[in-house]
Amino acid sequence: MLLSISEAERLVAQMFERNKVSPENARSVATALVAAEAAGQGGHGLRRIEAYASQARAGKVDGFAVPALSLNAPAVLRVDAGYGFAYPALDLAVRELPALASKSGIAIAAIHRSHHAGVMGLTVERFAERGLVALMFANAPAAMAPWGGKTAVYGTNPIAFAAPLPDADPIVIDLAMSKVARGKIMAAHQKGTEIPGDWALDPFGEPTTDPGEALKGTMMPLGEAKGAALALMVEILAAGLTGANYSFEATSLFDDRGDPPALGQMIIAIDPEATGGSGTASRLALLAATMTADPNVRLPGRRGQGSRREALAEGIQIDDEIAQLICR
Repeated sequence: MLLSISEAERLVAQMFERNKVSPENARSVATALVAAEAAGQGGHGLRRIEAYASQARAGKVDGFAVPALSLNAPAVLRVDAGYGFAYPALDLAVRELPALASKSGIAIAAIHRSHHAGVMGLTVERFAERGLVALMFANAPAAMAPWGGKTAVYGTNPIAFAAPLPDADPIVIDLAMSKVARGKIMAAHQKGTEIPGDWALDPFGEPTTDPGEALKGTMMPLGEAKGAALALMVEILAAGLTGANYSFEATSLFDDRGDPPALGQMIIAIDPEATGGSGTASRLALLAATMTADPNVRLPGRRGQGSRREALAEGIQIDDEIAQLICR
C-alpha cells in the first residue's frame, strides 16, 4: 500500500485511538512513527505499531497520560511522562525548552516515567531548526553487558546530536551504543531474515546470526570497551540524573507484560550565539563546507533528510501486514 505522509499519520492515529490512546497522544505517536518510517528507520517506525498498541490495551503504557512539566531550576525542566508514550513528553520539551535556552544560553529537559524514544535524530533536529544545538540521551531496557561481563545491564542507550547550518539542513548524528540499534534486530526477526554475525551474542555469549537468539542474548557494544563505557555515561545522564528506571529495572518495549518501562531521556539545548558569538553560524558553515569539499563525504543526517523529502513527494510504501493493522 502506498500512502501519503498525511494519510499514513491519519490511519495510524485512528488505529491507536481504537487501542486506548487519547486523540492527542495518538497524533503525537503517529507523527513520530510515520516520520521514522519516512526517514528509512523502519525498526523505529511502523513495525512498532503492534507492540505499542498491545501495551496501551494492557495498560503497560498509559495512552491517556498527559506529560507534566515543572521548572526545578532557572534552566532545568523536569518532565513527567506519566508512564505514557515518550513522544508527547518530547513534544512538550521541544515546545518549552528553546525559550529557556535562548534566555539562559543553555537549558536541560529531564524526562522520567517515559517509554521508547524512537528516532532521536528527528527530535534533536527540531531544535536545530530553531537555531539551537541539541544533544539527547536515552536509556532502553537492558540489552548490553558491561565490557567483560555476560549479564545485560545497559540498554543500547542511544545518543543524538544536531547543529544548525545557515541556509542548509542541520547536521544530525544519531547512534546507539551497541554496534547496531536493537530495532534492526527486531525488524529482522519480524521479517524472518538473518543478521550479520557481529551484531549480537546469543544467551550463551556466542556470536549468532539468528535474530531470535540475539533478542534473548546481548548486543555487541560499538567500539567494544569504549562503547560499553559510553553506554554507562548515557545510563547516568538519562536515568541516574532524571529519576527514571535504570535499564536493568525496565521491562521490555516489545511485549505487553509487566510494569511500565519507566525509562528516561535527557535533552540539552544550547544557543550557539551565547557560546560562540554572532559569528558562530559562519564558523559552522565553514566546517561543513570543508568536509563536503571532498566529493566522497556526506554530512551526517543527509540520507534520512533526503528520504523524508522523497516520502513527502511520493508517499511511503506500507507492508501488507502493517496495512492490515492500521486499516482494520
